Amino acid sequence: MTKKLFIFDLDGTLVDAYAAIFSSFNFTMRSLGVATQSELTIKKAVGWGDQKLLEPFVPSKDLKKALGVYRRHHLHSLKTKIHWLPAAQKLLCCLRKSGKKLAIASNRPARFTKIILKSLSASKFFDKVLCADQLKFGKPHPLILHKLMKVLDVPKQDVLYVGDMAIDVQTGKRAGVATAAVATGSSTMAELEKARPTYLFKDLSALKSACRQGKL
Repeated sequence: MTKKLFIFDLDGTLVDAYAAIFSSFNFTMRSLGVATQSELTIKKAVGWGDQKLLEPFVPSKDLKKALGVYRRHHLHSLKTKIHWLPAAQKLLCCLRKSGKKLAIASNRPARFTKIILKSLSASKFFDKVLCADQLKFGKPHPLILHKLMKVLDVPKQDVLYVGDMAIDVQTGKRAGVATAAVATGSSTMAELEKARPTYLFKDLSALKSACRQGKL
């Protein structure tokens, strides 16, 4: 049975915003007078929301200030340092033409998600966009997926959740939906294999091929 609703994570799955994140993160560290971090270290911390991103690297007393600095800088860096991942637009167009419903489930705050979607003219693809700060719980809690399924009126057996991290696989499993992991973001192929998604792809082109073949 082919799926009727495709729910996507955003960062590392459909778009590459790492340059914007690296820039804002280390700007924040320098502003607070604490050590900057390598791109790999920052990349590994992405996926849990911006507060969780900063928390391990700044003194707890400075976390609120750090979050303010990061968010102000990020409002600008996102406008110039993001791009679609290869095959993302082609995949979304293909799914749309096939009559699929599409949604975004992201731990990124809603205002930053809106900037990304506007900058890339991406809103047209999605029936619904939901972010963790609009809910009581973010991923890996399954609430965000449950909400999207309810709003879009699609049962869990007809849903595929696509993400780039082990946390996404965990979220999908908790929600009782099939998961597809793509090795294009913060988790390595080995980490994704360990998480045991329903499907595992090296990139969006491979996922697109599976969709066209009626496998998803």
